Amino acid sequence: MSERLSRRALNRATLDRQLLLARAAMSVVEAVERLAGLQAQTPHSWYAGLGVRLDHVTPEDVADLLTGRRIVRLALMRSTIHLVSARDALWLRPLIQPVLDRDLFRNYTHGKPVQGLDMDELVAAARPFLEEKPLTGRQLGALLAEHGREAGWGDRAEASLAYAARCRMALVQVPPRGTWGKSGPIAHTTAEAWLGEPLAEDATLDEMILRYLAAFGPASVMDAQAWSGLTRLKTVMDGLRPRLVTFEDENGRELFDLPDAPRPSPDTPAPPRLLYDFDNLLLSHADRSRFVTEQYRAQNYPARRPAPSIVLLDGVTAGEWTLETGRNEAVLTIRTYEKVSADDADDAEALEAEAHRLIGFAAAGTETRTVRVTTLSTDE
Repeated sequence: MSERLSRRALNRATLDRQLLLARAAMSVVEAVERLAGLQAQTPHSWYAGLGVRLDHVTPEDVADLLTGRRIVRLALMRSTIHLVSARDALWLRPLIQPVLDRDLFRNYTHGKPVQGLDMDELVAAARPFLEEKPLTGRQLGALLAEHGREAGWGDRAEASLAYAARCRMALVQVPPRGTWGKSGPIAHTTAEAWLGEPLAEDATLDEMILRYLAAFGPASVMDAQAWSGLTRLKTVMDGLRPRLVTFEDENGRELFDLPDAPRPSPDTPAPPRLLYDFDNLLLSHADRSRFVTEQYRAQNYPARRPAPSIVLLDGVTAGEWTLETGRNEAVLTIRTYEKVSADDADDAEALEAEAHRLIGFAAAGTETRTVRVTTLSTDE
């Protein structure tokens, strides 16, 4: 019979692997690979995800790696934009292709206009356009539509043609988009052209599952599917059993893990941490109860946009935070779900110190940096 792991034990194991129990001294590229990527569909909020996890890193350090092509942003897990290392992009992207295929043909807006179109022909037409120079979706769509009329595709929606190319090809969002302190249009080129190497032809789902467990385990089959967007992973994880250990959660669900992966004591202290709006910690399990509290669920966040940035206290969701910056001033406001009691003075002090550290990372150029802590129940 498999050992049963408590919710708190799962919490501490995943926090450790996500570099949220203690900040790491590793390089940015090492961290991005250790974390199995960061969800990064916003241009800049993901920088905070690295600032919270790493010692002695600045946004400018990270931006240099982005412009230097050591890390890249492209559509990956769950068909969302992720930040990954250059080498991970080349092998992960082919494995995720079924997710993007499903996203394309189930897309209400773009799926129907490209029905019946030969996707290989579309890719062959798009590649020289994209590799000549990075293009926005509008630019690519116009070029593909013109080509299509000449090639006998008919009069298809330009935006849908561009979206289909995005789903069928490994397209990197190029700087200055996503570069700290800068802005630019969403422009793409192929990963092969940007990185100067072909996509991997020998990558395996086994390799991807092992990387997932190293970053988010112990985890179930359904958890791995929620993280990746892929389906039918039970066969893959069953095939990996000789290389894995198994546990049960409090509800009797089977969990898989790497034999030598860290599983700290449930009593291990978890310091306050401020997660950015799309932090993978809260998006990478089908069962998120190891982190998510009833107070969090009561906020009805899925219906709210933009997505909130979340406060962790004792390793679980305990509030939200915002950062407002101007030319000379930055204000980081924390709103906890419940008032921090006088008995928790040390926790309150640690939370404020964590906030000051993050505001120093994200708003280092401002003259005045202020942290405010309040509660949602009393916030005006």
